[in-house]
Amino acid sequence: MVHSNTERLTEYWRSRRGEAGLPARADIDPMAFHQLLPQTFIVGRTSQGQYPFRLVGGMIADLCQSDLRGRCLLELWRAGDRWQLKSALEFARRRPEPVIVNADILADGVPPLGLEILIAPLAGPSGEVDRFLGHMQPAAPLMRLLGRPARALAIAAIARSDDGAEAPSLKLAAVDGRRIA
Repeated sequence: MVHSNTERLTEYWRSRRGEAGLPARADIDPMAFHQLLPQTFIVGRTSQGQYPFRLVGGMIADLCQSDLRGRCLLELWRAGDRWQLKSALEFARRRPEPVIVNADILADGVPPLGLEILIAPLAGPSGEVDRFLGHMQPAAPLMRLLGRPARALAIAAIARSDDGAEAPSLKLAAVDGRRIA
């Protein structure tokens, strides 16, 4: 089951794809989902494995306590998870269909915090995928990080978002035996 914000942006992406099956980046109007902009990002694809941030919403910049523009999306992830995310991006590029990554935000001194990430391909002027529209939806308020920056993101699961695809299963989180999410 995906978060309603993730579903909203996925449905918007699908409504813009037209006959080509893939929306052009020029067909995306940020005002159509302006409430989600703090959690939204756009990364480019300069070559396989190179995905620089082009636009970053305020919540995402605050989460990392860094200006991410120009940095590669893969840098945010644990080293062991980067190949899996790169494979998911390339899958979304070839298919083209959005993918949903269930992840954990890792910060020093606090329990991991769940994060749902939508990554949807966009076509450039040539018709090839050269951008990805993304959305990060925390599973709980970011205040649980106690102001600490994300040290890394860790992949829990990756799923296609296409109709009929099985959504990632929900996970429960507990602290000292007390359920918190």
